[in-house]
Amino acid sequence: MVIVFYRLDWRSIFNYRWVIWGLYGLAVVMLIAAYLSPAARGIHGWISFGSFRFQPVELAKIALILVYADFFSRRHLSVARWSTILTSFWIFAVPAVLTLLQPDLGSASILFGAWFGFLLVAGLPGRRVVAAILLFLVLGALGWSTALKDYQRERILGVFYPESNALTVNYSVIQSKIAIGSAGLWGKGYGQGTQTQLGFLTESATDFILAALIEEWGLIIGAAVILVFLFLIFRILRVGLMANHNFEKFICLGTALVFTLHFFINAGSATGIFPVVGVTFPFLSYGGSSLLTNSLLLAIINAIARRS
Repeated sequence: MVIVFYRLDWRSIFNYRWVIWGLYGLAVVMLIAAYLSPAARGIHGWISFGSFRFQPVELAKIALILVYADFFSRRHLSVARWSTILTSFWIFAVPAVLTLLQPDLGSASILFGAWFGFLLVAGLPGRRVVAAILLFLVLGALGWSTALKDYQRERILGVFYPESNALTVNYSVIQSKIAIGSAGLWGKGYGQGTQTQLGFLTESATDFILAALIEEWGLIIGAAVILVFLFLIFRILRVGLMANHNFEKFICLGTALVFTLHFFINAGSATGIFPVVGVTFPFLSYGGSSLLTNSLLLAIINAIARRS
């Protein structure tokens, strides 16, 4: 699929704005359908097509990048206007609210980061940045008391009190720290990680994939994986700088932003810096929906690089 999309003349396709907004509308409809579908592990986040399950919020991330790339490439000179800020906010808010209802705090945080990051790279003045942060604080206070579940609030508080609730909320983070701290430079060997293989480290294939990798392969390999990922981000940004049109530049910046947010939140969850909110490590964590959409974004980036 990635190779096929790489060969497509995507520019002529995305020149039709209805295609971009149609993709956004499809993502919103699928998020609604997911919310109305039966829950899996307490989350209404998937749509089933026979034996295949898809997570619509991953499509929403692609749609948001494309919509914002189109939106800000046309309005980056008027980004300081409140009308532009508020319009861009509602574009993010619709899928974000539907994602929070699932509930999926991690993906909603990624959507928020995409919105705020696009505002910054579009040239939002400093006074507007302060206003946006104040708006975020107000929304965060409201969300804390109304939108977040009890366990989500406990996970956030667990970052500040890491030794509390060692057998409940902070259990996985403590086991992750043990896995990383006991790995040494070269790890315990493939299939020999005690925390991973004996089941002490929960969600070792998704939320704590970095800790599982380091435990068995060591700090050297863990650092190498992180460096490769950072090199990927560098290459995406370089393609964006070489792109011929603002729309293409914003696609590259948005993709780099979303990948970076995923990396920092996932790695931060594994080390106790961020709450555990179920965010994947791009191209490393298990998950077909995430791998498919991330690969699709890279196909678009490669197509931009080929035509620049």
